[in-house]
Amino acid sequence: MIRARLILHGKAAQEERVRAAVQAARNDGHMVDVRVTWEAGDARRFTRDAVRQARQGEVDRIIAGGGDGTVNEVFATAYKTGSFGDCSFGVLPLGTANDFARSTGIPVDDLTAALRLSLCTTARQIDIGMLNETPFVNLVSGGFGSRVTAETDPALKSRLGGLAYLLTGMGRLREFTGCKGRFRTPDFSWEGSFIAMAIGNGRQAGGGIQLCPGALLNDGELDLMILPELSRDAGLNVLASLLHEGLDRINDLKIATRSPWIEFESDHDCPSSGHLAQMVAQRRGDRASSGVDV
Repeated sequence: MIRARLILHGKAAQEERVRAAVQAARNDGHMVDVRVTWEAGDARRFTRDAVRQARQGEVDRIIAGGGDGTVNEVFATAYKTGSFGDCSFGVLPLGTANDFARSTGIPVDDLTAALRLSLCTTARQIDIGMLNETPFVNLVSGGFGSRVTAETDPALKSRLGGLAYLLTGMGRLREFTGCKGRFRTPDFSWEGSFIAMAIGNGRQAGGGIQLCPGALLNDGELDLMILPELSRDAGLNVLASLLHEGLDRINDLKIATRSPWIEFESDHDCPSSGHLAQMVAQRRGDRASSGVDV
């Protein structure tokens, strides 16, 4: 019997699939205590409370129920809170893209199976990425793709799922501009303009685009992908291929490496999923999300 705390995004609270999954887990003999978020900061507050109870031996598993943002918020808050005893973590994927869940083998179309996986599978260690001092569990991206992610209409995402990112990206192609920056690792350096970049502990973002397809959650390193800027017409074709078909179609153009830490500097702001004017990304080992296929 597992004593679980499910931190559930408020938008999913009335979904019948969620209620059925929770009831199935309870019928299996597990205690699933649900906390539903209502406003900004709730997920962090609920996570800190769950970690406190975990230290006291009252919670065995903390499960993030939501999209990639919820997963990152719960995991990052727990990491920053400090020791959480023997508690481990799981994911109930309820977002539009569910990039972290998809890239780690968590079933996104069967919520009951996903919840049972989090409750019943033995936990394994994963790495936590650190952007300066801010933890992240999937990846940090910059350039055109991050702009697309930020500008995709939530209503469109609700109707079309991951396809919304593709449609937004195709509609913005003529507006893209490259970013300039300098990258450094212990044995690699590169400077120039790029269309897109990603530093990944996970493999994909933006609704399924495999930006770091070889990344592993437990190898002690972060994957770096840089897509250099090309001439405008060539760049438009590359971006279209990236958005529509993924990174495999442009493997001969990308620059990739792997390192325990990656330093990035730029004289200008760059559209990103993290602050990329100046950063150091590094990995740190910590307790696993239960049921993650690494």
